[in-house]
Amino acid sequence: MTTPSRSADALRAWSIEPAPYGAAPGRIIVKAGRTTVLCTASIEESVPPWMKGQGKGWVTAEYNMLPGSTAPRKGRERGPKIDGRTTEIQRLIGRSLRAIVNLEALGERSVAIDCDVLEADGGTRTASITGAYVALVQALRSTPSFSGGEPLPVSDSIAAVSVGMVDGRPTLDLDYAQDFAAAVDMNVVMTGAGRYVELQGTGEEATFDAEQLAAMLALAHLGIAELTALQRNVLA
Repeated sequence: MTTPSRSADALRAWSIEPAPYGAAPGRIIVKAGRTTVLCTASIEESVPPWMKGQGKGWVTAEYNMLPGSTAPRKGRERGPKIDGRTTEIQRLIGRSLRAIVNLEALGERSVAIDCDVLEADGGTRTASITGAYVALVQALRSTPSFSGGEPLPVSDSIAAVSVGMVDGRPTLDLDYAQDFAAAVDMNVVMTGAGRYVELQGTGEEATFDAEQLAAMLALAHLGIAELTALQRNVLA
């Protein structure tokens, strides 16, 4: 099931570009193949009530697949109807970003990340994390406290990519068809320095051994390195 137009160790065509609309100080569109996500970051000069007086900030995320992002149409989620998958993904995005943000240096302010999937063809959560980091940095640069050349309250970059076992081969950056056919699929979140933040791996009615795991992680390292370079080029 490997996509004929690329090898199993190659990323899909990725791009990160400024979003031409919206009012958030951080806003980009990230594409991974056909998967397209609008990522925005907004700054609020306050923190949740349970954090007040602690002298540190907070980063939170919301994730949503727009109704027209899939075929057939995905129903719009509202209030208590938000499903478990959506909750899991937005928590993952928030955790990933907080792993590289110095909350004390951020001060008592909040960063709200919104990731809206415009088109889904696999890897929406990995694209969201990778794009959200760029939107986060853009938003922080717009904040008066950090707009004069002061160091941003981030310790590293963060990116994510999927890997899996498809047709018995370790494969990087799965699209929907590959993910559907994969015996094993995994999402890997890493810093630019190569440190793991989160691994989500599952055998789909199959098992995998240490050698296959090592091969998938090696591909993930390669993919994250390329995505980190893309992020740095965009932010330069």
